[in-house]
Amino acid sequence: MVHFVGAGPGAPDLITLRGQRLIETADVIIYAGSLVNPALMESAKKTCRIYDSAVMTLEEVVAVMRGAEKEGLMTVRLHTGDPSLYGAVREQMDLLDEAGIPYDSTPGVSSMCGAAAALNLEYTLPGVSQSVVITRMAGRTPVPDRESIESFAAHGATMAIFLSAGHLRELGQRLIAGGFGPDTPAAIVYKASWPDEKKIVCTVATLAQAAAENGIDRTALILVGDAVKASGYERSKLYDPSFTTGYRKGKEQ
Repeated sequence: MVHFVGAGPGAPDLITLRGQRLIETADVIIYAGSLVNPALMESAKKTCRIYDSAVMTLEEVVAVMRGAEKEGLMTVRLHTGDPSLYGAVREQMDLLDEAGIPYDSTPGVSSMCGAAAALNLEYTLPGVSQSVVITRMAGRTPVPDRESIESFAAHGATMAIFLSAGHLRELGQRLIAGGFGPDTPAAIVYKASWPDEKKIVCTVATLAQAAAENGIDRTALILVGDAVKASGYERSKLYDPSFTTGYRKGKEQ
């Protein structure tokens, strides 16, 4: 059996209880060493075989899984954040399906949640933004034409932009070309929840400058939109005394 597990954004105590139990009982762990905190492996069994997938290909990763399954061993495939976001898990699952190897998934805390916590930020502020676009810049790996930064920026929704810290000058230009004003609030959160976390609030126009001044060119999430500034929002109706819900009757003011 293979268990795909979300390791969370970085801090070892931000993994789920289920994920932690799976690590503690695993016979084999394959972890994304470029991003997953190695401290998570400290609770693994002494006999556990641990592999760093940062130096492995897809075929090598699946070969380890196949070998473990033949021996009747339990494997944990440990991904950063939540495996469903930029985790490259579908291609692994397809090969496991071909091999007849069972698997399941344990969700994790995404780095976008870790970044929000670092900034005490709410992505969905009434009257400001009620949608979050999760995307990335095109680099060596392209994105579909219909999912360009400009096309998403045109909506004015809050944006959480992954895997783009090395392209901030172009990112800023494309966000502005799509419709965001140069002074639109933005934030750079480097290694959210890690001991060396950095958080910088800036604007769309100053993204590249802010990153350069703080020595950031990777492992950072970029947040864009008026929700970053958290001003001018409306009070939530859910807790408004005049608003009737399924649990209480609103009172006239």
